[in-house]
Amino acid sequence: MKIAFIGLGNMGAPMAANLLQAGHDVCVFDLVEAAMADLEGQGARRGESAEAACRDAETVISMLPAGAHVRSLYLGRDGEGGLLDALDHKPLIIDASTISPDDARAEGEAAAERGLTYLDAPVSGGVGGAKAGTLTFIVGGEAVGFDQAKPVLEGMGKNIFHAGEIGAGQVAKICNNMLLGILMSGTAEALALGVKNGLDPAVLSEIMKQSSGGNWALNVYNPWPGVMEGSAASRDYQGGFLTDLMAKDLGLAWELALKAKATVPMGSQARNLFALHSAQGSGQLDFSSIQTLYRAGE
Repeated sequence: MKIAFIGLGNMGAPMAANLLQAGHDVCVFDLVEAAMADLEGQGARRGESAEAACRDAETVISMLPAGAHVRSLYLGRDGEGGLLDALDHKPLIIDASTISPDDARAEGEAAAERGLTYLDAPVSGGVGGAKAGTLTFIVGGEAVGFDQAKPVLEGMGKNIFHAGEIGAGQVAKICNNMLLGILMSGTAEALALGVKNGLDPAVLSEIMKQSSGGNWALNVYNPWPGVMEGSAASRDYQGGFLTDLMAKDLGLAWELALKAKATVPMGSQARNLFALHSAQGSGQLDFSSIQTLYRAGE
């Protein structure tokens, strides 16, 4: 299949690479020249613009940092001049970014007005999952579009869920990331408490993994440096899922809670912790670097 892939960041680049490995004809576009050159070296074609990358694509996939970037790409300024106006050949559109449900619905409605099928399909699994091709895709949109997208998504992920109508994928992803933020900050807090009372962080981690405190952070993404080989914590918190992005997602959860009049006390606390961590200069570090917030003064 001919696929246009727009957005080659920490997540997008390995996702596009996996599509190449699956045998698809992939044309990429990113504002960072080095990112395009790297994918080109792996066999991708390059587009000189997002529109050029999509010119003969059967499927368009975008993986961008935030809602503002997605709006700008598809809708342009003031709802005009965006990519949607250039897709006369009617490719399937899959946005894998994590954005607000309202933004996803707005783009979905604009696409439908132009006879286009649009899916919001945020992912879970982190950079490790993107590289391994084991991501979870949480898809919102029509069932027909989901069935059409599934063979493409299976080239990048292991678990493909249809959450419901457009925007439902974002709601599910936001709930998941709120829980992830709570788990990571709580895990870091528990590890710091144990270490300050004389425990070895690796021993404590193993005890908690095998006990009722076991969770994803302990199992596959330990936040304490040196405990887990290959984790972001063991490479100075470089790469991975940035603190700024976690803070953004927790902000989306807070907005969702306000609209639904839902009570999210632990989600609110996690949002405050990651916002503080970012404000102290850690925004571009992996989100597991929240561990350092509990180690201040060491």
